[in-house]
Amino acid sequence: MPVRNHKSVGTHFYLFLFALTTQIIPMLAEQQQQLIVLIENAVKQPLPDVSPTVTLERPKVAAHGDIATNVAMQLARTARRNPRELAQDIVDALMAQPEAKSLVASAEVAGPGFINFRLTAAAQQAVLDAITQQGERFGWLPAQDKKVMVEFVSANPTGPLHVGHARQAALGDSLCRIFEARGFDVTREFYYNDAGNQIDNLAISVQARARGIEPDSPDFPADGYKGDYILDIARDFLDKKTVKASDGEEVTASGNLDSLDDIRRFAVAYLRREQDLDLQAFGLTFDNFYLESSLYTSGRVENTVQALVDSGHTYEKDGALWLRTSELGTGDDKDRVMRKTDGGYTYFVPDVAYHVTKWERGYQHAINIQGSDHHGTVARVRAGLQALDMGIPATWPDYILHKMVKVVRDGAEVKISKRAGSYVTMRDLIDWVGRDAVRFFLIQRRADSEFVFDIDLALSKSEENPVYYIQYAHARICSILRQSDELSGQIPTAPVNKLVAPTEFALLRRLAEYPATLALAAQELAPHHLAFWLRDCAADFHAWYNAERVLVDDAQLQLARLRLADATRQVLGNGLALLGVSAPTQM
Repeated sequence: MPVRNHKSVGTHFYLFLFALTTQIIPMLAEQQQQLIVLIENAVKQPLPDVSPTVTLERPKVAAHGDIATNVAMQLARTARRNPRELAQDIVDALMAQPEAKSLVASAEVAGPGFINFRLTAAAQQAVLDAITQQGERFGWLPAQDKKVMVEFVSANPTGPLHVGHARQAALGDSLCRIFEARGFDVTREFYYNDAGNQIDNLAISVQARARGIEPDSPDFPADGYKGDYILDIARDFLDKKTVKASDGEEVTASGNLDSLDDIRRFAVAYLRREQDLDLQAFGLTFDNFYLESSLYTSGRVENTVQALVDSGHTYEKDGALWLRTSELGTGDDKDRVMRKTDGGYTYFVPDVAYHVTKWERGYQHAINIQGSDHHGTVARVRAGLQALDMGIPATWPDYILHKMVKVVRDGAEVKISKRAGSYVTMRDLIDWVGRDAVRFFLIQRRADSEFVFDIDLALSKSEENPVYYIQYAHARICSILRQSDELSGQIPTAPVNKLVAPTEFALLRRLAEYPATLALAAQELAPHHLAFWLRDCAADFHAWYNAERVLVDDAQLQLARLRLADATRQVLGNGLALLGVSAPTQM
C-alpha cells in the first residue's frame, strides 16, 4: 500500500512536484541548466543524431569533483562505443566551447565512464550575487497555480495537545512553509473529531467530576479522562461560564448536570479553546477548522453512504452494511463494516465524506499528517473514495505517518503531565525548553523514525544542541557585522574574487545547495533535510570563521569576507524561518 513517508512520494503527488530538483548539487539552478546545455552540445559532436537526457549528481567522493554525469555510460551501448572513450570525446568537445570557460575549471573521466567536473572560482562565488539580489526569497520559486491542502494535528477535542500532536504541528507547518517557498498555494486545515464515543466519554467524565466523583473512585467512568483539566471544565460548567471557540462560536454553560448534551457542547468548546491556546504557544495558525459533527448535521455522511450503496460496492451481512474494500485496489486485505448493527457508522465513513469535501473544494493535491496508529485508515479511506467513482486517483490523498515521541529528562522517560493526567503536553514541552527548540527538535528526524526528545540537550548551550549551534552562528555573524557597521553600505557590492581559501569554497558550495535542499524537502515531504542543511551550514561557517580572520588589513579581502558572512546570515535566517524558528541577532 503506497503510504508516503519522507522517502517516497506517490505518483500523483510526484507529478505535482515534477519541477523539483532531486539532487543536492552545489551550484545554482541557472548554472545547472547552463552545464546541461553544454553537455548536450558536447554529446552531439561524437553522436550528432542523439538527443541525450542529461542528469547531474554530486560525486560520492568530494575529492573527485563538484558535479558528475553518467551520460556517456547511458549512451555507450546504443552508440556501440567504449564508455570511457565516449566520455573523453564528450569532455574534449565540452571544454572546446568558449561558454564553458566561465563555469567549468576542469573535467575528467573517472571509473567506468563518469565525467567529473570542477567548477571555476567565479562560478562558485556567483552564489553571493544571487543571495544579494534575492535576499529573503533566495531559493524561492515564483507563485504557481497549484493548490495543496495539508491537514495535520486534527486532534479530538478531548484534552490538551500532546507531544505527538506537537510532532505533527512541527512537520506540518514546516512542510507548508517549504511548499510556500516553492510557489504553491497552501492551505492548512485542522479537522476536529468532535463526534463519536470519545466525545461521549468526555461528557460523562466532566459530569462525574462535577458531581464530586474522583478519578480513582470505582464510580468514575471506566473509559473516562482523568486529567486535572476535566475538573477545570466541570467547575466552569457549574459556574455557567462562557467560552469562545476558534471559529468564533460562543458557548455558555447551562450548569445542568442532568443534560449530557449541554455538558458535551460546553466541554468540546472549552477544549477547542484550550487547543487554540496550545497552537498559539506553538506559533501556528490554521486557515480552516473543519468539524466532523458538521458532516452529520449537513447530511454529508448519509449522502456519502447512499452514494456508496448506489455504486454497487456494498452489501448487507449479519445486520451490518459492508464496503467491498478488498476489491477496490487500495491494498485493504478484507472488507470493512460501514454501518454497525446498532445503526452507528464506523470511524472511516465520516473520513470518506470529509475527503469528498476536500476534492470538491478543488484540492486535487492533499497531504494528511497522522500518527502511525492510523495506518489502517489509509486503505479504507482510499477504497471509499474509489468506490464513489469521482475520478479521484487511487493514491489520493497522500499520507505522512509519523512515529510517536518519547520525552526524556535526567536520563529517565517523562510520561505524566499533571494537567493532562497521562501524557506530556505540547505546552509542557514549550514551557520547559521554548518554542524554537520544540519546533526544531521535532523535525530533525525522519517522520517514520522513533524520536527521543531530550530535555537536557534542548536546554544545553553547546554544539551538541543543534538549534543552539545554528542560532549561535547567526548571532555571531550579526556581531561581526555590527563591528563593521561603517562598512555596511559597501558589503552588498564588494568584489568576491578574493574568496579562495578552502573553507571559503566549502561555505560557498553549501550556500549554493540551499535551493536544491528546499526542493528535496518538498519532494520527499521531509523537512528534516532542511534541518540537516542548517546544521551543516553552521558547521561550515564556524570552520571558516576559525580558519580565516574576517577583519583583516586588506580592505578588499575584508569586504569580501564580510559579504560572505552576511550572505550566510541571510540564508541561515531564511532556513530557520521556514522551520518556524527564530534567528537571534545576539545570544
